[in-house]
Amino acid sequence: MGPQTMPAAFIGHGNPMNALERNRYTEAWRTFGASVPKPRAILVISAHWYTNATAVTAMPRPRTIHDFYGFPQPLFDVEYPAPGLPELATQVADVVKPTWCGADVDSWGIDHGTWSVLVHAFPDASIPVVQLALNAFKDFDHHLELGRKLAQLRDDGVLIIGSGNIVHNLRAVDFGQPDTGYDWALRFDDAAREQLESNPTEIAALDSHPDFRLAVPTPDHYLPMLYIAGLADTEPLNLLVDGHAAGSISMAAYTLGLNCPEAAKPGAGSAALSPDGFPAADSNL
Repeated sequence: MGPQTMPAAFIGHGNPMNALERNRYTEAWRTFGASVPKPRAILVISAHWYTNATAVTAMPRPRTIHDFYGFPQPLFDVEYPAPGLPELATQVADVVKPTWCGADVDSWGIDHGTWSVLVHAFPDASIPVVQLALNAFKDFDHHLELGRKLAQLRDDGVLIIGSGNIVHNLRAVDFGQPDTGYDWALRFDDAAREQLESNPTEIAALDSHPDFRLAVPTPDHYLPMLYIAGLADTEPLNLLVDGHAAGSISMAAYTLGLNCPEAAKPGAGSAALSPDGFPAADSNL
């Protein structure tokens, strides 16, 4: 890693209510944001832009998307008015070739997988933000390879963040376990941590883990982690913070090229997963 290379991170974002709360996870995100050199732009790969193509936001003023329902009004009132950066969209399309990457000028914006983290990490919303979509038709190796290709952007002042959750099974949530995880969730999270802290490039092999199908019933929240593993290649990742919510969601976050050991300290856990009594399995998180 060169002397001017921008760090990167995978953030387990969990419940969007974390955007409104101060807890051990959001404090870790704040510590991360305060620790990085000021980026030229932020490129986010969010679990919530999971679509049928590879695309990148290319509008100068992306809108804040409230892509959920059943939550309190203050969450819908959150705005993250960061500018876009169309020239970075062009750069992304160039570096991922021969993969085709479309320019989205009017349909998406900044979704809650992105802004629920950035309101803590970069609260003034002054740094341009661009999102890269997850192509649902591509396999794990494809997403890892795209992460590798994005690596050169780090040398041009771009902070790359993957936002999802390594373990994310909403059908299995248990409100009686607000800050702990099922045995299978802990086992899979531990296996992922062991791989990420030793040789991230082999992370795709975790699909053979006996707890994989419970931990990753759908790939959307898992894929953003593969991009950061691809960026890292064989460079170990550093744990930023870890923990679990509602039995079946991992809040683990990792950094690349930056170590913030003070962030992983005890404190209050994640926001309650299901506000106002709405079952998590019936939401669109």
